[in-house]
Amino acid sequence: MVTRSRLKSILTGIALYAIAAAVIGYFWVNAYTGRYGLDAQQELDQEIISLTSELQRLKKERVEGEHRVSLLRSDSIDPDMLDERVRFQLDYVNPADLVRMNPPR
Repeated sequence: MVTRSRLKSILTGIALYAIAAAVIGYFWVNAYTGRYGLDAQQELDQEIISLTSELQRLKKERVEGEHRVSLLRSDSIDPDMLDERVRFQLDYVNPADLVRMNPPR
């Protein structure tokens, strides 16, 4: 009878250590590969870098667009810009221009 209770207490201790090791292992694996783990943090950092560069490019593009729009305002119209926009929208060409036609691909 003594051996049975001693065996039971040893197996209970081993089972508790095994369960604790499994729980610690589970959380360690999730800390490394989970949604907000170390791997995900590196991917998020790369995404932040790429989105920051894209934001800078878009800000520069917006400034250029605002400059082009300011050239078309009625208080100070740039004649070259107006001529370019009219030709593009109306699909007209000045007879003095050289037009190059590319065959469709």
